[in-house]
Amino acid sequence: MSADLSSVIAATTRWLVRSYPTAGGVLSASLAEAQARQAVTVAAWLRYPTPLDAALVAVAGPGGALRLDRITGAAAPEPAGPGDPDSSGSHDGPDGASAGLPWIPVPREPGETGSAWRTWVDEVLASWAACLLTSPDLEEAVAGALRSEHARGLAVDFRRLAAPDGLDRQAAPLLRHPDLMAPVAGLHRDGLLACLGSHRGPQAGAAAAD
Repeated sequence: MSADLSSVIAATTRWLVRSYPTAGGVLSASLAEAQARQAVTVAAWLRYPTPLDAALVAVAGPGGALRLDRITGAAAPEPAGPGDPDSSGSHDGPDGASAGLPWIPVPREPGETGSAWRTWVDEVLASWAACLLTSPDLEEAVAGALRSEHARGLAVDFRRLAAPDGLDRQAAPLLRHPDLMAPVAGLHRDGLLACLGSHRGPQAGAAAAD
């Protein structure tokens, strides 16, 4: 894995498992994290397929988790502007979440001293990972990721993502739930589909049109 993507993958994985936690014990938590990490890794390799792409992300920054937190209710909704239909904040926001609903700050993990890691969360990767975790057809995405430069020389196994067994599914019921993940998945689903379309190439596109 490119070192330039490791922090982004780790932070985005952490956001997913904290936002959609498992109700099981240590084993379930480990299995859920493995599935989330594999989904984020596939997403990262698709979106940033070369070391140069990864280096640019490290320089520019991935954007952080603020909008994701607002969607999931872990951060206060964006304040209504003076020109909004309802400046009291009770109208629906741009992401479909009601700005008037109460929000609950994300609880800190034991020993956590800050939230700087949240600035390394990549919203697009979280959205693409949500799509992958809730999609029954992953072969194309995994194949595209394995063609990236990051996969060269590595024996990569995305089995927990692409072919989860019963234990995997029991460990990540929220991460695998299409309805619960829809607000996050829908943010950048079109971008993922466009990316996968580019991996198909013109010949595949012409064949699909026939």
